[in-house]
Amino acid sequence: MAKSVAIVIPMRNESGAAGPLIDEVVAVCRDARLPFEVIAVDDGSTDETGDMLDALADAVPELRVLHHPKPAGQSAAVHSGVQAATAPIVCTLDGDGQNPPAELPKLWRPLLGDNTGRVGLVAGQRVKRRDSLSKRLASRFANGLRAWVLRDGTRDTGCGLKAFRRDAFLAFPYFDHMHRYLPALARRDGWGVVLVDVAHRERMTGRSKYTNLQRGLEGIADLAGVAWLIRRRKKARANDTPLHG
Repeated sequence: MAKSVAIVIPMRNESGAAGPLIDEVVAVCRDARLPFEVIAVDDGSTDETGDMLDALADAVPELRVLHHPKPAGQSAAVHSGVQAATAPIVCTLDGDGQNPPAELPKLWRPLLGDNTGRVGLVAGQRVKRRDSLSKRLASRFANGLRAWVLRDGTRDTGCGLKAFRRDAFLAFPYFDHMHRYLPALARRDGWGVVLVDVAHRERMTGRSKYTNLQRGLEGIADLAGVAWLIRRRKKARANDTPLHG
């Protein structure tokens, strides 16, 4: 049976979260009675994450596991999962358990119910974040700067809960950390973007893969690059027909 929705989960060193998170995702999707697939991407884990996912795949028919031989980053893991997906609609969530799988239907419904064909992305917007104060402040500053530069109309692009048309995503220019700029990239290509509030919770295990300093330094170059991509698309479209509504 053709799949309606694919759930892509990037994971690195999340052995404590892998089992419970996959169980939650599968339960939510089965309750929705949609044909679905789950693709977990082991991004070069050095703990038992990869082995645990392989064992889960033997017991869960909807689960497929991809393995990166060495860490390539969250964007690369998401990209690998989307390429492997067969469903036309893809949802993503972080592998640390902070994104509640119960929120997934909020993401796929606007896309599955879109009769216009114009909605390309649904982006979760976290409320009552369960992060440290320093991380929340750093994120607030970064989101404010990004919104000012890119005018993407989104208050929280760091949320892992997103859904999009697979073909739209694969048409985006690929670069490291692109997962933080999906609303801007979608609008750049003429797609409509829907924003939905979603819950947030404590990490199940482990710790963040990035420091605030790492995010800040990488974000400066990324922001400049995305702004350039948007300007280039505007110039191209000035002499062409609109891509989407």
